[in-house]
Amino acid sequence: MSRSHNLISRIELKKRFFSENHHSRLTLSFYKYFFIDDPKKYRDIIYQYFYQYNFLGRVYIAKEGINAQISIPKEYYIFLIKFLNQLDSKLKNLHINQALNNYNSFWFLSVKVKNKIVQDGIIQPFFHPNNVGIYIKSKTVNLMLNDTKSIFVDMRNSYEYAIGHFENAIEIKSATFREQLQAVIKVMSYAKNENIVMYCTGGIRCEKATAWMIFNGFKKIYHLKGGILGYVHDAKKNGLPILFKGSNFVFDHRMSEKVSNEIISFCKQCNKPANTYVNCQNHLCHLLFIQCNKCTIDFQKCCSLSCMTNYMLQI
Repeated sequence: MSRSHNLISRIELKKRFFSENHHSRLTLSFYKYFFIDDPKKYRDIIYQYFYQYNFLGRVYIAKEGINAQISIPKEYYIFLIKFLNQLDSKLKNLHINQALNNYNSFWFLSVKVKNKIVQDGIIQPFFHPNNVGIYIKSKTVNLMLNDTKSIFVDMRNSYEYAIGHFENAIEIKSATFREQLQAVIKVMSYAKNENIVMYCTGGIRCEKATAWMIFNGFKKIYHLKGGILGYVHDAKKNGLPILFKGSNFVFDHRMSEKVSNEIISFCKQCNKPANTYVNCQNHLCHLLFIQCNKCTIDFQKCCSLSCMTNYMLQI
């Protein structure tokens, strides 16, 4: 019988993963908005194939499409392309982002059916994948960054923005994408006829964000093809300067990828420049926060003295 879920605990999978050499793996991400009639059937086919070839990571399937962040053996990249092409004609010529580094990103495979591949929290229908902002690549991005008439809007969460962003990009302060969609219309209401460039990590959130802006009457909406990842790779390919400053936050074990040498964020404890995120080791807290190397040692990866005391009692 075909396997449809992990039979080994994530703790054991993590131990196995870190005992192996993973320099021969690629960390990839891709998405596609299109109608899927039977997400459960899609889910099972994908899980069985990915498990067979030791693909790791997270995949979400919904009636509105697919969203995947995965780590695969390099030699099986062509297998992935062939599989996606055969799975559905709508997945042919799919844009696949490669991470800026490939180290230790995922140690388990999770393929889940969701209500939506990106939770937007909006009830009324507003999104159609053909009614989104205008895609732009690195050359145009750089030109617009140097154009005072263009406004860049960061459609990532505040903790993502903190460690890296385009200079002068507007932060829509939020903890979730749902909060951002509600806030961005009000924050940007003064610029309904201005050039607005929206960006996120890999592009998936901006598909909905730009559609939402257009739905609410904004006239000149653009977004980065492939998000920050697509911008960096395209700039490198074409020998263009990379104008993103700091690090790119990622939702896997790596936490972040360095894009530039600038450190634009600060340690929670000592306020010195730092760009490394940790989760508080106190299991009753588990706060995600920025901590420098010295404070990581001094506070035992905890966010405060009280959490460190509680943590020491737990071990």
